[in-house]
Amino acid sequence: MKKIGVLGAGHLGKIHIKCIKESEKLQLVGFYDPDERIASEVESAFDIRRFRTPADLIEVADIVDIVTPTVSHFELASLALKSFKHVFIEKPLTTSLPEAKKLMDLAKEAGVKAQVGHVERFNPAFIAAQPFLNNPMFIEAHRLSNFNPRGTDVPVILDLMIHDIDIILSVVNSTIKKLSASGVAVVSDTPDIANARIEFNNGCVANLTASRISMKNMRKSRFFQKESYLAVDFLNKETQVIRMKDFEGDPKPLDMILDMGEGKPKKHILVDKPEIQPINAIKTELETFQNSIETNSEPLVTILDGYKSLELAYKIMDKIDYNIQTSL
Repeated sequence: MKKIGVLGAGHLGKIHIKCIKESEKLQLVGFYDPDERIASEVESAFDIRRFRTPADLIEVADIVDIVTPTVSHFELASLALKSFKHVFIEKPLTTSLPEAKKLMDLAKEAGVKAQVGHVERFNPAFIAAQPFLNNPMFIEAHRLSNFNPRGTDVPVILDLMIHDIDIILSVVNSTIKKLSASGVAVVSDTPDIANARIEFNNGCVANLTASRISMKNMRKSRFFQKESYLAVDFLNKETQVIRMKDFEGDPKPLDMILDMGEGKPKKHILVDKPEIQPINAIKTELETFQNSIETNSEPLVTILDGYKSLELAYKIMDKIDYNIQTSL
């Protein structure tokens, strides 16, 4: 059983700690947080060891779980990788592409595993949809959230949209042909609502909208492909698959039949709701990472995946900045 230590015990860090304590595949050795109040509360509430420095924790851990603000990801991950420790890094990977590239090089030099916390890959609704995904050609994603001051130090693209960027890059096997984007800073200093249209060289188009100033929460994506359509609700953990197939004979009373016109076969519309497994996505991603270490296999969300998502996120932000500057 691998020993894992958590760097960062804020809102998300506490969730990681709880999931690790509940896991039968991971052994929690302790945590570090620079905030004295938070550290004391977590030490008492979870009855776990508190380390006084990141280096002290890294020394005794096999896996270092970095759940600190993004600005410290590079420094802490570098420290862990130089100590030949496996590293799990929450998204976004770093605050810049050069830092992300350096971490990739360090992980390769150290010969250790590194995974980025794009947790929606482990969302049970997305997992249920994967067997039905077959070369989608139009994707629409909406990720809307109520306003919360936590996270407004970064643009909504890095805060929310990056989840859908990762999902789309994992689904579409093609390079990008064209990108357009727009965004508005409404209540903070960086864009609070943004839209991006990504055109791929294989003909697929993805339209992404992210907002952190909405009246309701929504995390939905729709995938359109040949003779089928998938709706994935990441928030409510629901997946619906609508398929069409040629129909012959007499329909039953409840059959949904689509008349395609004279001389063309009718289509039978089938609606499926795949079974959703009751899994905890964060716990699953951490246990999956541990398994990749044990089996010496590639993590499901590699550090390269994290780099590619960050790279596209920055291209979107550059497009938005350019549009804002040229409109002044």
